[in-house]
Amino acid sequence: MRVVFGGTPQTAVPSLEELLRSKHEVVAVLTRPDAAAGRGRHVGPSPIARCAASAGVEVLKPASPRDPAFLDRLTALAPDCCPVTAYGALIPRAALEIPVHGWVNLHFSLLPAWRGAAPVPHAIWHGDDMTGATTFRLVAELDAGPVYGVMTEPVGPEDTAGDLLARLATAGAGLLAQTLDGIETGSLRALPQPAEGVSYAPKLTTGDARVRWGDPALAVGRQIRACTPAPGAWTMLGDARLKLWPVQDPAEAPPGEPLRPGELRVSRSGALVGTATHPVALRDVQQGGKRRMPAAEWARGLRGAAGQPGAVAPGAASLVLG
Repeated sequence: MRVVFGGTPQTAVPSLEELLRSKHEVVAVLTRPDAAAGRGRHVGPSPIARCAASAGVEVLKPASPRDPAFLDRLTALAPDCCPVTAYGALIPRAALEIPVHGWVNLHFSLLPAWRGAAPVPHAIWHGDDMTGATTFRLVAELDAGPVYGVMTEPVGPEDTAGDLLARLATAGAGLLAQTLDGIETGSLRALPQPAEGVSYAPKLTTGDARVRWGDPALAVGRQIRACTPAPGAWTMLGDARLKLWPVQDPAEAPPGEPLRPGELRVSRSGALVGTATHPVALRDVQQGGKRRMPAAEWARGLRGAAGQPGAVAPGAASLVLG
């Protein structure tokens, strides 16, 4: 089939690469316009745009997929189907009706669970044991179209959103190619999603990523893993923001007085923070404009600055996380 692929971030690159290797002809790629990215915030093409350009494939970057010029070009390309992975904008009805076999989306959840922009972080945050990927036909309603195919993937106890998404992106690329094969041969039919079990996964914000030390330790760990690498879990230490990577759940409570939620205890070996149940141990941290470092190294500097080892007094606001 002639296909126009839609995608933008690195997560979509395995799908495009798989389609370029397949028997299907990728006649063009649709992606979001050039945008600022990275520490320097330099404006540049998306990962999908770079991948397509290196393969000699036409790249379409409309400001909106509603643009008449884009719709005219899509019509001229006459695709049989438009596969999509993480494009980043809603496809209007006018575009949905152009390809004979419609638009087929690869979504990283087991639909109808976690419809929306951030299915993988929400699956981790809510403690799902199993997730996966689904191919379905795009319709006007958000992620509600009939399903072509499904694959499953267990959620590991140490998985971050980045870890899990990388696995799903690779495995899901094969599912997307197989779906197009089945559509072409007529051996695959889309089935309506169940009416039960619908849940939504909006994009996580920086505010969502502020660690909730008043939650149980298990929930704190899930929140931090769900927000890693983006938007990045964080907390406040006095007036300074402290970025956090996944924490460790100690096998047993540390000696000394129990820690209140957000209360910090530093020692030569590391740093513990109280939660609603039992403390968790910080692993890697990054304070202000400094580099990322192991918590034990950071704690040594903190102890020296505070002039006191051991338990931090509850009233010492500069040594209580929040």
